[in-house]
Amino acid sequence: MAIINIVLVEPEIPQNAGNIARTCAATGARLHLVGPMGFTIDDKKLKRAGLDYWHFLDITYYENLDDFLAKNNGEFFFFTTKARHVYSSVSYPDGCYLFFGKETKGLPEELLLQYPERCVRLPMIGDARSLNLSNTVAVATYEVLRQWDYPELQNFGNLHNYSWD
Repeated sequence: MAIINIVLVEPEIPQNAGNIARTCAATGARLHLVGPMGFTIDDKKLKRAGLDYWHFLDITYYENLDDFLAKNNGEFFFFTTKARHVYSSVSYPDGCYLFFGKETKGLPEELLLQYPERCVRLPMIGDARSLNLSNTVAVATYEVLRQWDYPELQNFGNLHNYSWD
């Protein structure tokens, strides 16, 4: 199975992290939580937002960004409003890491300056600061899956009492 790695660097809002955890669980993406975080893992709001999907989740915790970088390598892509490249113009390889920063400040600028060609953005109107973190992660995850033709995901539904003939 192809793997997407979602990396949340210093997330602050438990509901966002819970929603992202649910997206990861439903898509088979791996979730990496990089501290320090603005909540504890046993936070009720985090658990509620993730609903009953926690048993589907592949999640790893890191003390800080240096800890994460020491333990992982691969092709990194950084989602930021400061990027010059549009997220949908990039080809994402198997095993890629999609990085997202904290809700109030985004990713550290010194990290972005190390990888300027790997920084991507979601287009939006000029006066908008940013999209909600969990929405951005969902859009990014599904763009990667779309490019890969949704490997091993169920891509059809079943309307009851409807004939497709």
